[in-house]
Parts: sequence; structure tokens; C-alpha cells
Amino acid sequence: MEQPQSQPIHPDTGIGLVSLRVANLERSLGFYEDILGFQRIERNGGVVRLGALHGPALLELVEVPGASPQPLPATGLYHVAILYPTRGDLGRALTRLIEAGQRIGQGDHLVSEALYLSDPDGNGLEMYRDRPRETWQWSNGTVQMATDPVDIQGLLHDAQHDGQQWQGLPEGTRIGHIHLQVGDIRQAEHFYHDIMGFDITSHMPSATFLSAGGYHHHIGANIWQSRNAKPTPETAAGLQTFVIALPDQEALQALKTRLATHNIPLQELDGDILVHDPWQNKIRLKVVPVAAHVA
Repeated sequence: MEQPQSQPIHPDTGIGLVSLRVANLERSLGFYEDILGFQRIERNGGVVRLGALHGPALLELVEVPGASPQPLPATGLYHVAILYPTRGDLGRALTRLIEAGQRIGQGDHLVSEALYLSDPDGNGLEMYRDRPRETWQWSNGTVQMATDPVDIQGLLHDAQHDGQQWQGLPEGTRIGHIHLQVGDIRQAEHFYHDIMGFDITSHMPSATFLSAGGYHHHIGANIWQSRNAKPTPETAAGLQTFVIALPDQEALQALKTRLATHNIPLQELDGDILVHDPWQNKIRLKVVPVAAHVA
């Protein structure tokens, strides 16, 4: 018997720290610090946490020496999405990528403008800026998105004419969303929507997008290269864990109760809750101040 649907997850929920496995930490630091401009916050052996200027940790790199790239097909990371405060900030990041000779993909999604690339281990990254929420078009709970060409010259123009200079990853940058490779779309919607309480903001047979609080999406999931696939092994590069950031203890407890109602195994650690989705993606449910993660 299917469990009764619960209330939506707290509207101030977002995505927090994302942890990635890498094969060579020094190589990865050369990419994330020197090219993308992340600031090193702390290092403990083979684990480094990185963030934006004056900000909290956004990414954690965990060295798995000699790790192979994430195999295909496999479930796990599709990309982690870095949300820039302004269009000029994204344009300056684009300039850095061009100067570094990086291969760059791109897409204008109507709600946002995005650039795509991979780190040295093949971990997917999206770098994007949102258009103002009042310009997003909604119909029956679904947000209109597309994959149109980005106005690259406009991005570069804004970077050159907004009066700001490159100083690394700008203050206010945060993790906007995470996109996963899953084995089945309906199963993904059951876990993230029916159980966890995220709203479905866009659905197609091969992908789904979910959010809290009217955002276009905090979680994406697709089966483009992972239908019925096995999880990425922990000996390979890829997603180690990601944080679903909740605004207060009440919201965390509500989600814990929801998971328990659906008989989802969980573990409590240092005040946080650890849980796995159906493809063994590790999720840490954590109370995080709203300003650190809400778009």
C-alpha cells in the first residue's frame, strides 16, 4: 500500500556542500583554484574543502589515488552546478575558461544561462547565473525551460563593462543544484518527490527536475547514460556525497519523520542524518543557514 503523500519539503531547502572523488589532488587543485578561482578553506591530508571569497565551503575534494573516471553506463554524478551572483561574474568565469583553453558547452535555459565543462577527472560541472525569478514562465506548476544558444558575446560584454575585476570565485557564489544519473525516472520521482517532498518542476520520459520553494530545480535526474545501470564504484572518480541543506531543526526533523514513515534506512551522525537514494548516492541532511544556500 502506498504511503500517503506528505507536505512539501521546507521552501528554504537547498543544496549544500558537494563532495567529489578525484584521482590526484594536486592536479585537481590546479584546476579548481587556478582556473575556476576557488579559495582553499581547509586541508586534512587527502581531503580539501574549497569555497568562494569570504564564503562557506562549497566543494570537497577527496583524493582516491589512481581513481579511474566514472564509468558509463553508471549511476552517480551528472554535474554539480555552481551558481554565480551576476551575469558579469559568469562572463568573467567564461573569460578565464577561454584563456585556459578549456572545452566549454553552453545552454540558455530561459530561467538561466549555463556553461558546461568537466574537471580533470571527468566530473561534470555547470557554471550558471539565474535570470530574475519574475521572468520565469510557469504553467500548472511546470517551469518553462529550453536549451537555446547562450549569448556568449553578451556575457563577455557584461564582464568587461560592469566595473568589476576578476578576483577569483566571487562572494555570494553557491551550489545552485545537483544533477544525477539515475537508473529509473519514476523511481527517482518517488524518492525525491513522494518521499522527500521536493516539487516536480519539469518532467520528461528521460529526465526530471525537482525543487523546493519555487526554484526551477535543486535536483535534476536523468537516464541518458544510466538506465538500469549500477552505481559508480567508490574506487572511481565521481560523487562522494552531497548535502541537502535545511533551514532549521524543525525542518530536519520533519524530513527524518518522512523518511522513517517510508521505511528508508538512515543514520544519525553529529546532528546530521545520512541517507542513500535508490542508487546509493550518499545524502547528508544538515541544518545550514538559509543565506548560504537559498537562491
